[in-house]
Amino acid sequence: MTDDTLRDMKPAGPFAAWEFGLALRYLRAKRKEGGIALIAIISYVAIALAVMALITVMSIMAGFRAELLDRMLSFNGHMYVQGPVLNAADREQALSRIRAVPGVISVSPLIETQSIFRAAGQTSGGIVRGVRPADLRDTKFVWDSLTPQARAAFGQGAYGGDGILIGNALAVQLGLRVGDPITLYSPSGADSAFGNLGGLEKTYRVVGLYSSGTADYDRAFIFMPLEQAQLFFGKEGMWDVIEMKVAEPDRVGEYLEPVRQAAGPGSLVVDWRDRLAAFWGALKVERVAMSIILGLVVAIAALNIISGIVMLVKNKTRDIAILRTVGASQGSMLRIFFIAGATIGVLGTLTGLILGLLFCLNIGPIQHFLEFVFQTELFNADVYMLDAVPALVDPADVFWVAVWSFFMSCVAGLIPSWQAAKLDPVEALRYE
Repeated sequence: MTDDTLRDMKPAGPFAAWEFGLALRYLRAKRKEGGIALIAIISYVAIALAVMALITVMSIMAGFRAELLDRMLSFNGHMYVQGPVLNAADREQALSRIRAVPGVISVSPLIETQSIFRAAGQTSGGIVRGVRPADLRDTKFVWDSLTPQARAAFGQGAYGGDGILIGNALAVQLGLRVGDPITLYSPSGADSAFGNLGGLEKTYRVVGLYSSGTADYDRAFIFMPLEQAQLFFGKEGMWDVIEMKVAEPDRVGEYLEPVRQAAGPGSLVVDWRDRLAAFWGALKVERVAMSIILGLVVAIAALNIISGIVMLVKNKTRDIAILRTVGASQGSMLRIFFIAGATIGVLGTLTGLILGLLFCLNIGPIQHFLEFVFQTELFNADVYMLDAVPALVDPADVFWVAVWSFFMSCVAGLIPSWQAAKLDPVEALRYE
């Protein structure tokens, strides 16, 4: 080899091919070093299961959150307008302007008043919601649960008629069926030629039973035609609130100002985050808390890598000394064992991601298979109003789970690798 050739040769840079090759060779332990391979396998399996569990739990929580919000927002609406527009002479034009705002799907004037219900010798309390029959279609889960006969009968007759809709839960509580009478009590009463009549009772007929998917709502709300509600509660010609639904409820804040301008001066516009503030806050806290707890599980699983790399360093003390003697740097020693530890973490993370995604994307068939095998119902559709456990895979969650797992694997591999880099070759060979 000539002097010119020697001058042209350059030392290998960081993370060179030989460092990767040696690290992977160390992981393929010989029979006498089988303990290292066993610990590496245990670390790999632990990380894979932890990542799988984290993705699965977060996806199921996101699925339940989406389903629950969808049902609650379908029943309650996404935005509400109050203020002078409710009794203004041009309120119908205001409705048209609000409906024309890009992203607004539906606009419905409502009457909502607390009332007492009495039937079959039992009494209960709740809220009567007066709604135009045509607008009832916008309450998706309620409308879909009604029979064709109930849809046709609701709103028929003078001032909307005397037919009302009650929830299945309330019907069970009061022992009612379609066609049965139910007496409602109005605390304000209707106006007459002699003034306000005060408390007023009237018997209505149940023309349909609905199911919103949320038993608390089914038990508390009765639907009545808007004109009949205005008459019965002494609010003739009045609206309590204008309810809206928008295309993207998660971005409802972007609609506030356009709707406020369309509603006119003095209008108060609020969204579902204000009305459901406690529920929304609880969901966010639960999501953060669960992510932290399961993130710690991933971190604990990754710490198993330390045991494997420590044993590997002890078994390879002679190799480290020889490599250092022939010119390998401390940085090379650090990188070799760091690559070994990171490889376990990367493979475990990838396996966990694949298993977690496959589980979430096939959670329905897996659930039904387990129900068939164990001959038991794991998820009661009558209770949860769902035929399978919901799972919604969020790409952002998957990304951060992968980043966190890989980061913890690197941290776990770095600690013993640092000790290998500081090993003195003279001291290491002295005891060999």
